[in-house]
Amino acid sequence: MTRKNIIRNIIPAIIVELMFLIYNLADTFFIAQTNDPLQVAAVSLASPAFIILVAFGLIFMIGGLSCISRALGADKKDYADSIASFCVFFGATAGLILALISITFMKQIVLAIGASPDTFEYAYEYLAIITSSSPIVVVALVCSGIMRAENHPTAAMLSQVLGNFVNIILDPIMILYLGLGTRGAAIATVFGHVTGAVFCLGYFISGRSSIKINIRHFKFTPEVFSIGIPACLDPLLMSISQMILFSLMSAYGDMAVAANGVAMRIQQIATIISMGAGQGVQPILGFCVGAKSYKEYKSVLYFALKFACSLSMVLIIICFTFAPNIAGIFLSEPESFKYTVNFVRILMTSSITFSIFFIVVNALQAMGAGRASFILSLCRQCFFYVPAMIILNYFYGAYGLICALPVAEVISLAQTFILYGKIIINPALLNKK
Repeated sequence: MTRKNIIRNIIPAIIVELMFLIYNLADTFFIAQTNDPLQVAAVSLASPAFIILVAFGLIFMIGGLSCISRALGADKKDYADSIASFCVFFGATAGLILALISITFMKQIVLAIGASPDTFEYAYEYLAIITSSSPIVVVALVCSGIMRAENHPTAAMLSQVLGNFVNIILDPIMILYLGLGTRGAAIATVFGHVTGAVFCLGYFISGRSSIKINIRHFKFTPEVFSIGIPACLDPLLMSISQMILFSLMSAYGDMAVAANGVAMRIQQIATIISMGAGQGVQPILGFCVGAKSYKEYKSVLYFALKFACSLSMVLIIICFTFAPNIAGIFLSEPESFKYTVNFVRILMTSSITFSIFFIVVNALQAMGAGRASFILSLCRQCFFYVPAMIILNYFYGAYGLICALPVAEVISLAQTFILYGKIIINPALLNKK
């Protein structure tokens, strides 16, 4: 596997993550043009709940991707078709159930994420509309994963970029021109998901894919869950920890909550590199495992680490230097602006450690080491991040809450090296082909 081929898989994945970030920033930007920081705060509060929806789809996307890529590497085409069909049909059904449950308990969910009386209505209407699209989100994510598993990263990129593009185009129309505010942002998001799902379905119906998705191929595949559940755990737990963060941050006022939401989106500019690199190389690593080519597996992994860390460092420097300029695009109110600039600079310190963490977790998933990735995700969010928030909030207030993430990332990285080291010295992985 040449570096050119590796980058060919990484770049589309990074572009997908970048477009997802731009979509999030666009929502925040156009809502900010209403000059209502309460609506900005509401969307920020709703963001972790939306990530839970995406995390649910990742069960079938990442689980299916890992299983399909290893099946193709082992030349088991029929098994790959079975996995793909299971992920699409079972995932869509599960997404529908999730939507019904979420809408039924929406009031409790909005209160749980820390909405104040002033932001409750905005957050409620935004989430109610977003969660209604759960089955569509899951299908679009699964189809994208299947495309990447069969080494069609550009098609996967187009499916998600097209959906995000439609969303961004509709944002100013819905939010500003029609005056729908947060409700308009949610409607634009749903239209974007529908567009992406239609593109994916058209791709498979047209026969351009070697993978056949058909209800006749459907067969319950528990292996998908053994990889997918640990894979979704990190964003799921991240969402829960963010809800705790926003709940604690709400004690310092709506301006602090709005600043926290904007700062987290800006910080994502650096983390998308590692996320894209990790997701881009995962099908390659999975294929190497299926083909038992472990020497090539290690070569691909090390290149991805160097690539992601180098680009992340460049973005960290840019974001740290121009934090005031970037913050000013979203918030002009003096208190929220000051919070945002300081929050961004604190959060950016964790970007390199996250780069290494995320790529190694994807490498473990490619190997089928679901238990290891489960342990890493669980410890990172539950045993490191949440306790750090509680302790640092007690001693240092709002800034202590923000510092909790860099502290947790450093501890998690140390644990990642130890656990991955134990797995990689397994005798089976020392057999070089």
